[in-house]
Amino acid sequence: QVQLVESGGGLVQPGGSLRLSCAASGFAFSDYTMRWYRQGPGKEREWVASITSTYTMDAYYADSMKGRFTISRDNAKDTVYLQLTNLKPEDTAVYYCNARRQSDDYWGQGTQVTVSS
Repeated sequence: QVQLVESGGGLVQPGGSLRLSCAASGFAFSDYTMRWYRQGPGKEREWVASITSTYTMDAYYADSMKGRFTISRDNAKDTVYLQLTNLKPEDTAVYYCNARRQSDDYWGQGTQVTVSS
């Protein structure tokens, strides 16, 4: 049974930081490109960052997240992370983990991040 379980969300003040985790099970995690998406209130889901399954684990970011967010993965723990720094109120969203390879497309249930003073 495939599972992606996100955690680490919460309420944080502007300028603060959070580290999101996504624990995977039920598939060959190291073979999959992993992505984070987010969906803010009243907005469409948007791509945040990706990290490849290659040896180099190449990372890619949406322009508005570059320099503030960092994606990483630990294949020994079947977990992908998203470090969020210098958070802004507009970063408030549900953050989703995604695993994709060929026709496989798996999603987690999301974790809420709220940035507010």
